[in-house]
Amino acid sequence: MTINSHITEFAGLPVVDFQPARLPDVAPDTVAWRLSLTDFPQSDGDFAELTERFLTAVDPAKVSALIVGDWGEAYEEAAPVDLLVRLAPRLTGLTALFMGEMVMEQSEISWITQADPAPLLAAYPGLEILRIRGATEGLTLTPTRHTALRELAIEAGGLPGHVVRAIAECDLPALEHLELWLGTDQYGGDATVEDLAPILGGARLPALRSLGLRNAEIADQVAAAVAGAPVVARLRELDLSLGILSDEGAAALLAGQPLTHLRRLDLHHHYLSGELAGRLVAELPGVEVDLSDVQRPGRGGDRYIAVAE
Repeated sequence: MTINSHITEFAGLPVVDFQPARLPDVAPDTVAWRLSLTDFPQSDGDFAELTERFLTAVDPAKVSALIVGDWGEAYEEAAPVDLLVRLAPRLTGLTALFMGEMVMEQSEISWITQADPAPLLAAYPGLEILRIRGATEGLTLTPTRHTALRELAIEAGGLPGHVVRAIAECDLPALEHLELWLGTDQYGGDATVEDLAPILGGARLPALRSLGLRNAEIADQVAAAVAGAPVVARLRELDLSLGILSDEGAAALLAGQPLTHLRRLDLHHHYLSGELAGRLVAELPGVEVDLSDVQRPGRGGDRYIAVAE
């Protein structure tokens, strides 16, 4: 998954773009609504006006999934967290939120200006899914407790270490899926395996069953840390895709704790040799191992993550 095209499904629901002039004949709780200024005439107002027109056109209490796309000047205007917090008394049925679902033509991922999502979690105690795109600019996180959140994902060309450490300090007893795009230090991705240690320990994430440490320039170090991580024994899915995983990281996985209990191991977009790829498949019978999108180093031996700028 990269950011070349818009998603067509979110939270198990088909995505529908809200266009004031063409409101589809669908029940509000049967689709995931995308709000974006891209198709909203500038003369009609800003993102707050678009949102108000949406909440007037549909029953806000029946909206369960919301995708916030282009909110306008995303490279300098922070995500509309405050707006959504104010709307919480009306969006009483919201259980899934995607903040920043923009493709490259709207904003490069590392230019999207985010904000601390902790106020959203406080305002929506029933939120079950939170996905954020963009982290280099503006993203912080105040450690918080949330008892309903089942899925948390942060897509980034570079995820700051302070955000990873804050996630590790959160109390999320229901969290089943955690997905972090670690990125490259060229775009602020300075998180280390030491920052990940509390997450890999798993003590504060009792329900975790799916872990993604994706798009990582430090993929080999992450793989070595995962190989001995306590949390792995109770995972069903492990995702180390989109990064620059090499034979070194794959060998560490094979030399570590057994992984045969996994349903799926996703390593696509990798730099493995045919020999190591073959060993992974042979030594993990019954595990769905995704080794697609094989990469080859450049002339200077350079390797690249899938999503950076």
